[in-house]
Amino acid sequence: MPAIIQPATLLLIIAAGYLFKHMRLFDPRDYRVVQTAEFNLILPGAIIYSFAVNPHDVRLLAVSGFSLTAALLPSLLIYICSRRRPVGERAFLMLNGSGFNIGCFCFPIVQSLLGSSALIPAAMFDIGNSVMVAAGTNVMMQTLLHIEPGKTLTQQHAGSAPTLPYAGPVDRDARRLRRRALCRNVARGFLSSPSFDTYIVMVLLMLAGVTIPAWIAPMAHPFYSANAFCSMLMVGMLTEPPRGLHDIKAVLEIVGWRLPCSLAFAAAAWFLLPFGPVVREAVALCCLAPTAIFSTMFTDKVLGNARLAGFTLCVTAVIAIVLMMGFHLLVAA
Repeated sequence: MPAIIQPATLLLIIAAGYLFKHMRLFDPRDYRVVQTAEFNLILPGAIIYSFAVNPHDVRLLAVSGFSLTAALLPSLLIYICSRRRPVGERAFLMLNGSGFNIGCFCFPIVQSLLGSSALIPAAMFDIGNSVMVAAGTNVMMQTLLHIEPGKTLTQQHAGSAPTLPYAGPVDRDARRLRRRALCRNVARGFLSSPSFDTYIVMVLLMLAGVTIPAWIAPMAHPFYSANAFCSMLMVGMLTEPPRGLHDIKAVLEIVGWRLPCSLAFAAAAWFLLPFGPVVREAVALCCLAPTAIFSTMFTDKVLGNARLAGFTLCVTAVIAIVLMMGFHLLVAA
């Protein structure tokens, strides 16, 4: 029974954000304030705290490589299988069909099920996952679908345009300018993500054998404590039920992509990773996590439709709780 308290609390926080908005205690756009604080301050502070208090084994970088693969492959599969779909639908599927909500959702559940030692492999899983969800998936999606950064599809008048074979520039100078613009876009996408940058700095310190000073952990602890609450409150603030059959179909399609991929990667983690049972189960549980909190931000920036991404996160969170509890009971049996 205690194991269900943490995930149930997260869902209650989402519900509180949703109800407060509809009681007009929050304005409809107030979620952007929490969003800015979460992605630029709270989550980077929580990452620093995790590295400051948990000894991260370099050998567990294999878990980071595994999570990078698990977060990358579904987006590539979606891109290939959706090549005849409208650009807006492809962007939504790629942004929400892959990646995992680890720091805000998995950490408390994994800790309640397996103990605090399981947070170390979960954090190492989040390193590879963050390469994609914090920047990589969005950069890849914009590059493959030829979406201009900084503008929604509506602003580019491409939201309902069919996906046609892309005809690149023929002129050599034009090709060179396009390559330069692509490199700038990729670099900007990664370097402008504070969470990704924080992870990179922490990993470099770990590889260099640098010990984080003891006074860092107490300073970063308030950010760690606020992480799950602020992120789930933000999801509740931006969530709205589907407006029609098209939205319902989009959410069901995300579930249809995520469910088999999550189960396949969870099975691979349990049977193939060369670690002890606690590490393997922690990684498998992370593979069953809901959509990443970053998906709401990037969906908002590209499609201007954060509400549907938030609802998708809520649906996949409920499914994730059932899957994670079921997997834990199956392994423990």
